[in-house]
Amino acid sequence: MNDIGPIRNCLPKVTVDTVSSELFRDAMSCVASAVSVVTTDGASGCAGMTVSSMCSVSDDPPSVLVCLNRVSPVSEIVRTNGTMCVNVLRDNQDYVSVAFAGDYLDANVDLFVSGDWDRMATGAPAFTEALVNLDCLIEGEMLYGTHHVLIGRIQNVRINVRGDPLIYSARQYRALLPSDRAKPDGVG
Repeated sequence: MNDIGPIRNCLPKVTVDTVSSELFRDAMSCVASAVSVVTTDGASGCAGMTVSSMCSVSDDPPSVLVCLNRVSPVSEIVRTNGTMCVNVLRDNQDYVSVAFAGDYLDANVDLFVSGDWDRMATGAPAFTEALVNLDCLIEGEMLYGTHHVLIGRIQNVRINVRGDPLIYSARQYRALLPSDRAKPDGVG
């Protein structure tokens, strides 16, 4: 894992009139994103998947937006259950992201052995060691291109031990440089 400093020359300068999927993915690889694992449990089963496409929508009502690839079987389970917990990973939890990055629906493979999990208001698994857990009911969705865009209304929030988020940029995991809050009083 690399510390995030200036990312220079992410890609060579390119200007085109037609944007291919490959060029768009290359451009988006220059954008740093926090890494989360979205989990669900309900009548359709218990599942989870790694996402880097999550952001806040509103604080009134408290809500987040999550994008899930439509070809992933986990996407259908999350949508059908109508609940999700967004587990924002800490900078030392890339192993959790890797575990949930594939489409594992084998009943013999328990992805939830990657740490301690409990349940919050919706019943979706919440990773107790995550930076933050955002427990949601899915209140809106749409299919756009290759992804389902879900709006989750927050039912419960848990901020665990303070730390920094796991970041994904330039197709690799990264950590933030030490923050100002880590400096002793009176320094810098």
